Amino acid sequence: MPISEFGQMADGTVVQAIDIAAEGIEARILTFGATLADLVVATPDGPRSVILGFDDLDGYLNHGGYFGAIAGRCANRIAGGSFELDGQTFELDLNEAERTHLHGGSDGFFRRNWLVVDANDSSVLLALISQAGDQGYPGKVIATCRYSLDAGRLTIALGARADAPTLVNLAAHAYFNLDGGGSILDHRLKIAAEAYTPVDANNIPTGEVPAVDGTPFDFRELRPVRNGMDEAHSPYDHNWVLAMQPAPEPWHAARLEGPLSGIRLDLWTTEPGLQLYDGAFLPVVPPLRGGIAPVRHGALCLEPQRFPDAIHHPHFPSAVLRPDEIYSQVTEYRFSMVE
Repeated sequence: MPISEFGQMADGTVVQAIDIAAEGIEARILTFGATLADLVVATPDGPRSVILGFDDLDGYLNHGGYFGAIAGRCANRIAGGSFELDGQTFELDLNEAERTHLHGGSDGFFRRNWLVVDANDSSVLLALISQAGDQGYPGKVIATCRYSLDAGRLTIALGARADAPTLVNLAAHAYFNLDGGGSILDHRLKIAAEAYTPVDANNIPTGEVPAVDGTPFDFRELRPVRNGMDEAHSPYDHNWVLAMQPAPEPWHAARLEGPLSGIRLDLWTTEPGLQLYDGAFLPVVPPLRGGIAPVRHGALCLEPQRFPDAIHHPHFPSAVLRPDEIYSQVTEYRFSMVE
């Protein structure tokens, strides 16, 4: 379980890299953003990296794509960067076009250096303290993130406690490309969702929860991510409705297959929502790990979560965390080969 220095932040804070491994799978975790920096799985053709990342800390510091990080305190978008809770209004950091709060703000959890609490050969536990007023949120929050590996499986267990009512919605933001490069539009995807949440021009949910049947959002059967020919593809950055409340145990939410590598990813989660982002705003400016040239739609994100802007939609699963409650999410990424 090697722990090494990955770089230093502008204030001299040392960012560590923790390498963990189990049968058929290896991962590199950074303390910066509790980031999943690399994930390598065994295949008949040798080990393959299945996520995008950078070779050095500057790549993560200088790009705003949340590469591999844990987004929070409240992942996804909050309309107008404002919400009311228990009769009090809170104004948050407007870090997206100065009109929307996105992924916890410009200095959200993804830009913090988390503390290594415990580590062994196949697991690492990280923790972060977010003080009251952080990015405009009420209450002090203590968040935890545990990465664990075993026999071709990565488990991410996220937790949080608060000392006052606040919002908590954590999401893992890895960029998957099971073929190791090129576009993911021909990856085959299945999402176990009967409905989704449409968005307005600012990517804020309208509050509707329509059925996916007969729409480009129907992934109930395994099919390519691509929904049109070449430039006719309409990008995805939407939330799929897996359930209307969190589950006590992970259940099968999605399947992704790489057409060239034959790698299969099965995603299991306790969360009620799953955000699919298809990398429409890639490429990024810095080169990727190993000098790989980034391309548009070069990876996709599958982000288990509570629904975006849930605080403004009472019928959505709640993202409110109170002092007598524990926030918990367990998500598993199980790798195999297409038969």
